[in-house]
Amino acid sequence: MAEGAEYVVFFQGGPSDGRTDTRVSTNGSYDDEITDFVLIDGTEAGFVYTATTAHMVGEQLQVHYTLDARDSDPVEDPEDRRESTN
Repeated sequence: MAEGAEYVVFFQGGPSDGRTDTRVSTNGSYDDEITDFVLIDGTEAGFVYTATTAHMVGEQLQVHYTLDARDSDPVEDPEDRRESTN
């Protein structure tokens, strides 16, 4: 991969599950880790994704990233977010 070349990112797990993105190589390779910032209930949280597989599809590099929950910001489970109705 040449510096400045684009590659496609596939997110697996977490709030970005199923989302894709296009990134540009700054060092002739793809990122080993990406932090994706997402708004959760109005608060920004960072979710760390780690590269798991990379392969060429035609002329395009596709890299799959899986959520690393331990290194991501803690987020309250939606089941625990219920507001009191008092």
